[in-house]
Amino acid sequence: MVRRVAVVGAGSSGLVCIKSCVEEGLEPVCFESSDDIGGLWRFKESPESERSSIYRSLVCNTSKEIMCFSDFPMPADYPNYMHHSQLLQYFRLYAEHFDLLRYINFQTTVSSVTQRPDFSLSGQWDIVTINRDGEEERHIFDAVLVCSGHNTHPALPLSDFPGYEMFSGKCFHSWEYKDADTCRGKRVVVVGIGNTGGDIAVEISRSAEKTFLSTRQGGWVIGRMSSNGLPLDLTVITRFNNILTLLLPKTLVNWAVERAVNQKCDHTLYGLKPRYRPLERRPTINDDLPGRILQGAVVIKPNLKGFEASGVVFEDGTVEENIDAVVFCTGYNVNLPFLPPVLFEGPDRELTLYKRLFPPSLSQPTLAVLGLLQQKGPFMPIVEMQTRWAVKVFAGLSHLPSKEKMLEVIESERKRNMKSYCCPRQAARLVDYIPYLDFMADETSNHR
Repeated sequence: MVRRVAVVGAGSSGLVCIKSCVEEGLEPVCFESSDDIGGLWRFKESPESERSSIYRSLVCNTSKEIMCFSDFPMPADYPNYMHHSQLLQYFRLYAEHFDLLRYINFQTTVSSVTQRPDFSLSGQWDIVTINRDGEEERHIFDAVLVCSGHNTHPALPLSDFPGYEMFSGKCFHSWEYKDADTCRGKRVVVVGIGNTGGDIAVEISRSAEKTFLSTRQGGWVIGRMSSNGLPLDLTVITRFNNILTLLLPKTLVNWAVERAVNQKCDHTLYGLKPRYRPLERRPTINDDLPGRILQGAVVIKPNLKGFEASGVVFEDGTVEENIDAVVFCTGYNVNLPFLPPVLFEGPDRELTLYKRLFPPSLSQPTLAVLGLLQQKGPFMPIVEMQTRWAVKVFAGLSHLPSKEKMLEVIESERKRNMKSYCCPRQAARLVDYIPYLDFMADETSNHR
């Protein structure tokens, strides 16, 4: 019987894990390497190695009504789309309301999580931590919830671009970006048209001499505001729309979405039209990018091909000279070095998870990895569902299928995901891609 559960990390996932454990009568012990809660949403003036990092102006892309935890609404005076500091305050209110801080060991780093010699019978884990004084401590736990996130190790593919060694400008990842001050009056290239790339390109363009936004495949760009001024996700992410998406032909739904999006901004005219259909990938959420393109402040360019001494070359053969900086908004690599190597499979040592949660290779389902997913819609409600399911499994109230069945499901989803991406390398780097509300269908329906 699982009793004592280790929770690694005290960000949004870690907090809801602690609460769920307590609700099921389990004893959570959370280890947080920093001195505060919040994880990704704690802004720091300078990026810290092995930690997440966000920029000063960051605003949530999902509205407060739909992103909050199910049993703790956002304060009424919060705006629909919050600044990161307000979301961090929400986590503080959540932790205080449910008395979660007493379960957290701050400035304690988990250095290793290994199976005990009798794991096949007990399902227990040996965990080694390093406290604030640098002292090593050993613990035994019945189960482990990994909530350390995946935005800590930037994917900076400089070696993919010839000539980067001779480039006189500065190349850096968005992980290092805090604000546009260092780019004032300069010529800057932003690589990547995800949410971060769009935000940074827009912000830099307000003070830079010229800003170029380089994209491999383009992107569907939509704003946060829907009809009648309502939050977009509040009107789009509904059970009715989800049913329509499942019942209607995908070609028809894609056509309808493209038509609606192009009425606000013709993506072909603006050089944004991607090679994929809207349902195949997440859109880029940005209120200002089309306007900045219209004003010439942001210039859309194709994929970056290489570097020259003082310029960059794009795949269409065009060259932009006198470039001062290149900002790579190219995502992150998953890195969980404290986990057992047996969980990482294949030549790329990928972490294989059933339903983006449970490693199928374990003889006892007493470890779950939370939040390693790319979703349409808000992150926190999905993690809350993940947590509820994981804790139910730990408590013996829910059971996983056989290893063979889990691997079959994983392979089926992998093939589906690969079809959604034109670039296999990118598909391999992403942890997963799932439509919102298409998650853990049968497993969670009776627990929600």
